[in-house]
Amino acid sequence: MRVANLVYLLNREEPWVLVLPPWVKMWHWRSRDVAQDRLKWADFFDVDSMGKHVPVIELEDYIKRRGLVIDEVYHLQGVKQVTDWDMIKIDRCQRETRFEQDSGGRWRHWYFGIEEMYADKFQCLSFFGQLELMKSFLIQNTTGKLIFLPRAENLMHAEYGEHSALFWKARRSMVYAEPLRDAADRFRREHLGSDDETDKTILFDWTNIKARPNNAKGGPYISVHLRRGDHLHVRGRELPSIGEAAKHVRELLQKMSLDTVFVATDGTKQEYEEFKGSLEGYRVHRFQPTREELHTYRDGGVAIIDQWIAAHARYFIGSSASTVSYRIREDREILGFEPSTTFNRFCGDDESDCEQPAHWTIVY
Repeated sequence: MRVANLVYLLNREEPWVLVLPPWVKMWHWRSRDVAQDRLKWADFFDVDSMGKHVPVIELEDYIKRRGLVIDEVYHLQGVKQVTDWDMIKIDRCQRETRFEQDSGGRWRHWYFGIEEMYADKFQCLSFFGQLELMKSFLIQNTTGKLIFLPRAENLMHAEYGEHSALFWKARRSMVYAEPLRDAADRFRREHLGSDDETDKTILFDWTNIKARPNNAKGGPYISVHLRRGDHLHVRGRELPSIGEAAKHVRELLQKMSLDTVFVATDGTKQEYEEFKGSLEGYRVHRFQPTREELHTYRDGGVAIIDQWIAAHARYFIGSSASTVSYRIREDREILGFEPSTTFNRFCGDDESDCEQPAHWTIVY
């Protein structure tokens, strides 16, 4: 989203296109017999929708048009000592970047597993500031056709005014791929008694919506994002035991007069069965793809299906500091849910101060 909005700002001055590099196998994609390397963005997102925010092209398609040359690489790094809000300069590399220059002067790197790819120019760029600063630097300093910005997480969104609106435009443009939404919607109909018309969650063309009131009803179920795995080591104090999570969900079901739970989790089969067993008398579901579905959607697609189902529930509760929980909350805001049904998280068993997430406000 940060780079998309950088391209948005650049296009105010001159034409730029966002090149979408392929997805490579991520740590959370654990299915060993599924091909999940160098996947296109179209496998996960509606690229045409993204293109309504900024011009985009998949790297694979760009290479077919122009070849394997990257003209300029600016490896972003933090500023060692911040003396001003806006700081940017070509600098010595602070750490090993794994870019190496060959005997012909070409800069070699992993480049998403594309061995033949190379760059003509490489520099480290110390950066502390917002997108406008990077926009000015690129317009004033670049002459190449293809620019690569590794470590783009160093770019910062502003949290106010126009840039807040840009954040939400970029986020709303990232509509999930239709096959993934269809799979999630099919599961909702067949197992959760949920459909968009009844739930008031019809997904309209985001470019034609000026504002959306918080009138989404959601399906007759509570959705839970129960983060386990490595998060237990990082955020263990803020995560509940399985028993306490189930106890809290039981109380919510009783309070809301519901009898169905959807669980999105990276927990083990044993943890899921323990959670389900602790909710005896209630209907507990999770999306479990067939082998054919797993090979079709891959692990990343299955995660999106989980998120889309969770986003349509009458009430959602997530896990502390979880990226997936954040994304589900954003989806729910876009769909028009009340903040009180969206910004909730589990508390750790012994957590004395369990602060619930502050809610965002969409600026259109």
